[in-house]
Amino acid sequence: MEALAQSWAQRLLSVLLIMSGLLLPERGTGKWLKFPAGAFLTFTANSMAGYAGTIEPVGGLLLVLGRFTRPAAFVVSGLCAVGYFLAHASNGFFPILNKGELIALYCFVFLYIAAAGPWSLDALRKR
Repeated sequence: MEALAQSWAQRLLSVLLIMSGLLLPERGTGKWLKFPAGAFLTFTANSMAGYAGTIEPVGGLLLVLGRFTRPAAFVVSGLCAVGYFLAHASNGFFPILNKGELIALYCFVFLYIAAAGPWSLDALRKR
């Protein structure tokens, strides 16, 4: 029974990785391409939003493809932590009130993915 649970744990971790990786790029495309429409206001490329708009789609693509999974998840987790403290934490302590609950959740999801190391092309290559 334990082996079955362990097998499903790895599969579901991979599903979490893929879905999180698929949701992440739309935040970057919202910044750069204004798609989906109305996602973000204007910004400069040399700003936190500009850097995030580049890291989000690249990191999401790497995660979905399973390439450099752990480093990509770690970088994206750090990006989310910085984004939370720069854009949300100054608006109050509670994430639900400062509108930072999503980015805080992303931060910990990607930190977990970086530590747990789900199925990926990188893992297959090591075998």
